[in-house]
Amino acid sequence: MSTPIRKIAVIGTGAIGASWTALFLSKGLQVVATDIAPDAENKLHQYVEQAWPALEEMGLGPNVNKGGLSFTTDLRKAIEGADFVQENGPERLDFKLSLYETLDAALPPEVPIASSSSGLMMSDIQAGCKRYPERCVIGHPFNPPHLIPLVEIVGGKRTSEQTIEQVTAFYRSLGKRTVRLHKEVPGHVANRLASALFREIVHLVAEGVVSVEDADIAVSWGPGLRWGVMGPSLLYHLGGGAGGIEHFFDQFSGPMQAWWKVLGNPVITPEIRQKMIDGVKAETEGRSLEELASQRDATLLALLKARAGE
Repeated sequence: MSTPIRKIAVIGTGAIGASWTALFLSKGLQVVATDIAPDAENKLHQYVEQAWPALEEMGLGPNVNKGGLSFTTDLRKAIEGADFVQENGPERLDFKLSLYETLDAALPPEVPIASSSSGLMMSDIQAGCKRYPERCVIGHPFNPPHLIPLVEIVGGKRTSEQTIEQVTAFYRSLGKRTVRLHKEVPGHVANRLASALFREIVHLVAEGVVSVEDADIAVSWGPGLRWGVMGPSLLYHLGGGAGGIEHFFDQFSGPMQAWWKVLGNPVITPEIRQKMIDGVKAETEGRSLEELASQRDATLLALLKARAGE
């Protein structure tokens, strides 16, 4: 398990797989990508070209060569000689079980298989591995992976500690910020936190308390600004003043728990779904998905530059 990781097999080149590909290339790694979707190769090259200026601004690694990217629709050819596999297939357990059985049979035992799955549990996925399930792990990124540093690392019941350590070291060598989950939970951690917030947004919009746009403004221009600097627990430590987190709990435990009791638990009915969709469409003010993504990425770059060196 000490072989240097130089050649990456990227399985699935949708938004997440394409972004991983761009990041790996920017660090001087060789990438072989595979996807059977129509026009996948052309779309992948377009994505890498679009992402490249941001990656250059963030700083390229040594020996970078965009020509180090190759593509094949043949899964077995894609993983041949790979030192690491980043799997980005559909979020369907039946698909992954079949895929992992194939990967496990074809790959040497020292090659880690990392899944980008945002919600499935590795203990379920690695059941497809008949030979070496210990080399399988969740390496869940956030969109777009070539910009957002966070990767959640979750082992299954049969994942080895050696695999966890190797995969963690690899992601950190790419500049990633990793978090280790010590227990498997559906949706992992960061998506669960985001989902809890969105659940309350849906509730408040459904109840007519606030519009979709104003809920987004309340988050992005209020606590969201602070969350881009520190996590909620540290921020509440500061919010406690001279007494820190101890004073915060003394002062705000009661009120906060009272709010918890009346937080919403909405059901997304067709009516609420349409209300949210209409609100989002109004908030875009006619801006395309490409324009919104460009705005997001430019702001992310500025924030990442401000936080560089932490």
